[in-house]
Amino acid sequence: MQLTDFNTLTFDCYGTLIDWETGIFEGLRPLLERVESPLTRDQVLEAHARHESSQQRYTPGRRYQELLPIVYKRLAEEWRVSYTLADCLAYGKSIRNWPAFDDSAAALRYLKQYYKLVILSNVDNESFAYSNAKLQVEFDAIITAEDVGSYKPSPRNFEYMLEKLGARGIGKENILHTAESLFHDHQPANEFGLASCWIYRRHAKQGFGATMNPGSPPKIDFRFNSMADLVKAHQAALQQTQR
Repeated sequence: MQLTDFNTLTFDCYGTLIDWETGIFEGLRPLLERVESPLTRDQVLEAHARHESSQQRYTPGRRYQELLPIVYKRLAEEWRVSYTLADCLAYGKSIRNWPAFDDSAAALRYLKQYYKLVILSNVDNESFAYSNAKLQVEFDAIITAEDVGSYKPSPRNFEYMLEKLGARGIGKENILHTAESLFHDHQPANEFGLASCWIYRRHAKQGFGATMNPGSPPKIDFRFNSMADLVKAHQAALQQTQR
């Protein structure tokens, strides 16, 4: 299997292209400053993952910017910190401030020359518009949790994506699903028989950070530590095919 075997890259956004762990941690800073016992960054991210994943199961139709305020409330209660509704709502709006990884925009511009680029993300459309501006590329399709009415790793999100892309003549054999989260993306990609590319942003860290532990490790076809490394590998594969 080669990177040049595919014509479509389907991307998770947050954690893969957008540095959501930094965004989450900075968005929670006003709350963390009032926590009695200091928490490590990973403790914060892991607690966030627990509450976010639970809330996504219970309220799958709620827009992400409306779901995050509930996560904020649950965290404040767990950490015994006072909060206001305004605090919760402000955290929901903080998505628009989450930064892109330094290599994302340039990598996407390069890959756009060779692939159709598709977003499959646990986000709402309004929030993604702010992230898209940071990524500086026009995606061929944008599929959000708001569009589907559920959150990954629900199979509904992948069914929806494959149906919409299939109607455009893009079969799953043409698709390389590219993501950081083993839990949200690579496990369901395995279940649907999709080839997968792991952008392992947390390669220098322990644990799973802002995503849940996937349990059994899914099958991975390609692994890179950054989007820049994916570009280098594609350039090398392209040179081989041109010999």
